[in-house]
This record gives sequence, C-alpha cells and structure tokens, in this order.
Amino acid sequence: MGAEYDIRRLDLDRIRAARDVIDPLFLDSPCYPCDALGGALGCSVSVKLETANPVRSFKGRGTELVASRLAEQGTPAVVCASAGNLGLALAWSGRRRGLDVTVVARRLAPAVKLDRMRTAGVRLELVDGDFEAARERAVAIARERGVRLVEDSLDIETCEGAATIGLELVGAVSAGDVVLVALGGGAMATGVGHVLKALAPGVEVVCVQPLGAPAMTLSWRERRVVTTDSMDTIADGVAGRFPIPEVLDDLLRVADDAVLVREASIVAGMRLLLEQAGLVVEPSAALGVAAVLEDPGRFAGRHVVTIICGGNVDLAAYRHWVGG
Repeated sequence: MGAEYDIRRLDLDRIRAARDVIDPLFLDSPCYPCDALGGALGCSVSVKLETANPVRSFKGRGTELVASRLAEQGTPAVVCASAGNLGLALAWSGRRRGLDVTVVARRLAPAVKLDRMRTAGVRLELVDGDFEAARERAVAIARERGVRLVEDSLDIETCEGAATIGLELVGAVSAGDVVLVALGGGAMATGVGHVLKALAPGVEVVCVQPLGAPAMTLSWRERRVVTTDSMDTIADGVAGRFPIPEVLDDLLRVADDAVLVREASIVAGMRLLLEQAGLVVEPSAALGVAAVLEDPGRFAGRHVVTIICGGNVDLAAYRHWVGG
C-alpha cells in the first residue's frame, strides 16, 4: 500500500506526538522472541507485552491522550461504557488530572475488573445485559448529567494512543512478517494497522476475533456494518455487537485479513501462553495464539508478532479454563 495509503481519521504526526503526552509507564513495552512458544506453534513468535503497566492492558495509552485533552479543555467529569479495561485505564489517567470518572459495566463482567475499578475510585454503575446495554446507559448518563461521553474506538485519541504500539513494532518487524491484533471495537487494530501500513507496508496485519462475537469481522468481510443479535464468548474485552461505521472505514484500509477463532482455541492459547511464555493473560490476549493454532500452515516458518493486550483476568475463571 505504501504511498497510496489513505490516511483519513488517524494522523501519523499526531501519533508520534502522542508519545510526549502518554505517561512513560505505558510506553516502550517489552517485545521479545519467545522460542518455546514458537516451537509449540511451528513458527517464530515474538510477544508484545502490554500488561506490564499499572492498568495491565494497552488501554492506558489511549486514556492518557483522552484525559490530557479533557483536562486542557477544563472538563470536570466523564463517563464511559467498559468491559473493564477501558474503565480502569480512564480512572488511572483521569484521577491524575482531576477528572471525575463514571464507568458503566455489565453486572456479569469479570469480578476482578469490577473490583479494580472500584479500588481506582470510579463511580461504577452496573447494568443487566451485555456491553451494548452498558453503552446505551453511558450515553443516557452523559445526556442526563451533561458530562463528557468517552467512546472507545470512536474517540480518535483511543485509536492514536493504541497506535503508539505500532511505532514501537516498526523496528521489530520486516516484510513478510505477521502482526496479530485482537479485534473488538477496533481502536488497537486500526491504530497499529495505520502505523504499520504507513511505515512497514510489507508486514501483514491480521485481526482476530472470537467466533462468538464476530460483528466487526463480518463487517470487514462485507465492507459494511453488520450487527449481531447476541454474543457468546469468554473474551469479554472484545465482545461487541454494533460496529462503529467510522472505525470500520479505518479498519478496511489497514487490515489485510480478519479471522474468527473458536472458544476452545482461545483457551488453548491461554494455556500455551502460561506454559511456554509464563504469562497469565485474559482471553482477549490469547486471540493471536488461537489464530495460529487454528491455521498453522498459514504461519509455518514465518515471524509472527502477537500483541498481549490485557492481563486482567478472574483467577477462578482462569483456573477453570486452563485446568490449573
């Protein structure tokens, strides 16, 4: 794609400048080869570890930009819907800038994520239903209270914050390599994809989503927004039913492929990351490994980078899944 790449919403200069705003605690996360994992998967594997930070996920990169901009504007309060990681990150970034943060989450969200948000000092409101019910309630709160609504992936700062991961990957990949990115709302996929297509166009960007929550992948394949009536996956961090049109437009320009993986493969990926890499991860972070497990021939002999996007996992559920 190279020079023909259509920039649209995301901007490379802004992404580079974002590194001056984001707390260094979230930058330059470890990226290293994992020979044991690669041996088990039949390819060369590097992991980009986005859990070694105060909120245990990549979301802090984006919320640092969001909170900084809102503080500059004098915004006193914000609300967001979150499966957990965005809310925790927004609490961390907002608290340091004097923002009052309300998070709406589903009542059945992982207890560890809810507990950490409470500890972080957010106003936490729980709703029945799935993430879309939480998003609807967050919109209503913003309207009723006159506070700023933060929407993951739609707010460009969340995408451009995540895109700084791509800046850090450019020096670690070469033409013909594959970067596997978990796909949910699309902030990380569009952000990382944007940078790689601009600066390392020979690298294949493959997005991975659970078969039980396929809306964005189906939308990418059909090149139009496709919604689903329900979702059923343990990967709560990427579970949505209503893709955002603007984000889909971005994704269509940067993703080389979008694949769906089964729940059993996600669990097997979590187990491999524990056994071969010593990493305890949430299900969303195992999607890249799951993709290799389901199509080993595609990746055989290639260098694959998988982004370990989150580590906020309920330990009781984790033990049940991995059998430990």
